[in-house]
Amino acid sequence: MDLDIKGLRVLVTAGANGIGLAIAKAFAGEGAQVHTCDVDDTALAALAKSHPAITQTRCDVADRQAVANLFAEATAQLGGLDVLVNNAGIAGPTAKVEDLHPEDWDRCLDICLTGQFNCTRLAVPLLRGSANASIVNISSMAGKVGFALRAPYAAAKWGVIGFTKSLSIELGPDNIRVNAILPGLVAGDRQRRVLEAKAQQRGISFAEMEKTAFSYTSIKDYVTPEQIADQILFLCSPRGRTISGQAISICGDTQMLG
Repeated sequence: MDLDIKGLRVLVTAGANGIGLAIAKAFAGEGAQVHTCDVDDTALAALAKSHPAITQTRCDVADRQAVANLFAEATAQLGGLDVLVNNAGIAGPTAKVEDLHPEDWDRCLDICLTGQFNCTRLAVPLLRGSANASIVNISSMAGKVGFALRAPYAAAKWGVIGFTKSLSIELGPDNIRVNAILPGLVAGDRQRRVLEAKAQQRGISFAEMEKTAFSYTSIKDYVTPEQIADQILFLCSPRGRTISGQAISICGDTQMLG
């Protein structure tokens, strides 16, 4: 299927690792112009070597001055903007609410929710000049069903869905569509670390924790970053021109998170 996105100007936050890397590579593979950012210098260096056409900026999305620099460099490289993928996020702490350190709460929301605001506020004026404008915000199934022992992360991801729906209404008259993606259990190191932390908190093995997690899904398998990227490419293509305001789950039919 030709998605007709060759030349699309795309910014993907946290695009040197994991889901973000899969998204950046997928867009580039379809002929889009891609700029990304990350805080992982080693991953950025590896990306520069493996995909030199994907330009990059080191940026922590919680830092507004760094985000301003990111957009200056991205627009200089891309010559404008058609797509913003707000992918940057962290897992946050795993603990009972009374045991959470306030600094960990703040950091999780600063990156997972406020970071999306920091990028979106600078992207919107640029997107108004696009004939095919999209914002895709990465939420989580934790933003739909909640997540015990992961209150900061869940709170941020619920916030992302509210942010998405509000923006879709606000920006609809500008023909800017806004959607959220809600991944379930995603294959990769980050998901493994989350399950390991929960296993330790509960005093059980990783295998037991993994079995418990999949007991709440209809499809007993991990979502791949590439599946998420495929959905995003469709949403941002002309074929997705009337899809907006949606919270789209890619989760193997997850009923809850244990």
